[in-house]
Amino acid sequence: MAETKTESTFLNVKMNEAFDWSDSSEPVRDALWDYYMEKNERDTNATEKDMHPYMSMSEDDIKSDVEKLLHN
Repeated sequence: MAETKTESTFLNVKMNEAFDWSDSSEPVRDALWDYYMEKNERDTNATEKDMHPYMSMSEDDIKSDVEKLLHN
């Protein structure tokens, strides 16, 4: 039987709880969504495509991406 991978609960953690450099109380998922919406000029379909890999990423991989993308 194939294993189904569930999405990381880390996506629901508030940014300021996950990263000491953030003062945002929005969830990691929303911060990433906002980043990609801006990057994609508000194209929801493109943003959904960019967000899809996060549904199966490990917590460490998500943290690494957030650091690269959102920590200025």
